[in-house]
Amino acid sequence: MSEKTTALVTGANKGIGYEIAAGLGALGHRVGVGARDDGRREAAVERLRASGVDAFGVPLDVTDDASVRAAAELVERQEGRLDALVNNAGITGGPQQQPSTADLDVLRTVLETNVLGVIRVTNAMLPLLRRAPSPRVVNVSSGVGSLARQSGPGGATSTGPVAVAYSPSKTFLNAVMLQYVRELEGTGILVNAACPGFVATDLNGFRGVRSVQEGAATPIRLATLPDGGPTGGFFEDAGVVPW
Repeated sequence: MSEKTTALVTGANKGIGYEIAAGLGALGHRVGVGARDDGRREAAVERLRASGVDAFGVPLDVTDDASVRAAAELVERQEGRLDALVNNAGITGGPQQQPSTADLDVLRTVLETNVLGVIRVTNAMLPLLRRAPSPRVVNVSSGVGSLARQSGPGGATSTGPVAVAYSPSKTFLNAVMLQYVRELEGTGILVNAACPGFVATDLNGFRGVRSVQEGAATPIRLATLPDGGPTGGFFEDAGVVPW
């Protein structure tokens, strides 16, 4: 059983997730690289190890109950506890999702990953988080999930295209986070949401204006908050995101 602090990052084989794993590893965490594709996961682990990160692979499909259970068993067997969980895995469902022509199957698929997947993974890892002295949960959200920004001056046009699946999935995710905060009050488990900003990744065809390192900064900070730090907040580099 490892005595080091251990973090698990979902969707960590590339993009923001990989950089979160790299950043947490640089801070001394042993990092579980959660990803469903075996080849990409192991390639990411090797890259992280080559850079000096103590990384290990965690086969993980957040939409699959059996996969998530197996992932929790692997972390328990190897580490005995979990100090930080970063729920990063997410999908967009496609570039344009007008509500009037929405494909409900696409909507269900996005919610399965972006919301139900987070609940599924968090619940499986909670017993391991409870064993840690200063456990942290971070949900990677998005500014397009902010009702304040979506309904403010310029409306949806100021925060990206209309996306009836992706944007509301992040609003839903933020609301779910608050319910965890209420349930876990007094346990020492801090639960927060992070907005990485418009980062250039394959999720948006690399049209973003921020680097993956910049996008990973806030999730890393929230995953390593000191005791007594905030919980139930939605944060970006500049501070609190208006909800």
